[in-house]
Amino acid sequence: MTLAAAVELTGLALRQVVDGEVGEAEESAPKCGGGNEYDGRMGLRISAVFVILVGSTLGALFPIAGRNHPRLKIPEWAMMFAKYFGSGVIICTAFIHLLTPANEALTDPCLRGPITEYPWAQGIALMSVFAVFFVELLATRFATFSTSHLGYDMDNTPSEQGKEHCSDSPSAGIADPEMLNCADLEIMKENYAAQMISLFILEFGIIFHSIFIGLTLAVSGEEFITLYIVLVFHQTFEGLGLGARLSTVPFPNKWIPYAMGMAYGITTPLAIGIGLGARSTLDPASRTALMLNGIFDAISAGILLYTGLVELMAHEFLFSKTLKRAKISYVMVAFVFMTLGAGGLSLSYTKLCNMDRR
Repeated sequence: MTLAAAVELTGLALRQVVDGEVGEAEESAPKCGGGNEYDGRMGLRISAVFVILVGSTLGALFPIAGRNHPRLKIPEWAMMFAKYFGSGVIICTAFIHLLTPANEALTDPCLRGPITEYPWAQGIALMSVFAVFFVELLATRFATFSTSHLGYDMDNTPSEQGKEHCSDSPSAGIADPEMLNCADLEIMKENYAAQMISLFILEFGIIFHSIFIGLTLAVSGEEFITLYIVLVFHQTFEGLGLGARLSTVPFPNKWIPYAMGMAYGITTPLAIGIGLGARSTLDPASRTALMLNGIFDAISAGILLYTGLVELMAHEFLFSKTLKRAKISYVMVAFVFMTLGAGGLSLSYTKLCNMDRR
């Protein structure tokens, strides 16, 4: 069903281009494009490259450094806030900052033809959810992620690090601290594989939409200042959410989470630079740009919807041993932090939309 829908979407996009070329001759039809709203202030726009670079990079690396370097003595409550507040930002990004703009782009009055005959923003997001779930399902079943750096290898034999091994005896883990029940080891390996896969998917979805954020900021007009402020907040706390997740996974190499955090940090500034370089030709309101922005925002929305609701909410609050064993007061504080992250981003986006209507 997903493959058939994807094929149909491709056909719609191709027919949309043909219909658009024919429809442009119609005087009564609204026209797309007309250039961007770039109004100068180059110095301020260049500053956005560095400010967002610093904010997003520090946001992503702060939780990682806090976990890997205890000497920094970062308070536990600060790590907790970063983790759950960032999760709320990511979940809100999927619903408010991605799915809504995707729907606006794909229902723009200047688009004509089959693309207007179906709610494609929601449809693409739905296909993305099923695609991500299918990939994670297969990867969890068949992918191999070595756990030897955890003290156990993939063959239930002693690893070089921990020299530990498993036993078929249910009580082995209790009788001997260096023995682990094989069933428990299998669960540990499955959980590790699921964590790795969900992290790479989350990183992909966040980086995907960060590109379009940077391009939009580069050529925005009167709303530039407000958009600038909103995106500094958004990218910093979204980085906190990503970094908090990266810090919880025991990667085989310590540099991997730092590399993933840096990749997130440079994406939006790089896109801003590209947008500034192409400011004379970049047209966010053109038919092609609307289609691309709408489709890719919807894809990213589906990715973040899945990882946000399944991994950041359901898995963390319902299935995580940490919160299951924690006091109810700790769980409630974590929930409040998450809602604050979602609410803060929602308010900033609402303020930006209200300013655009003036």
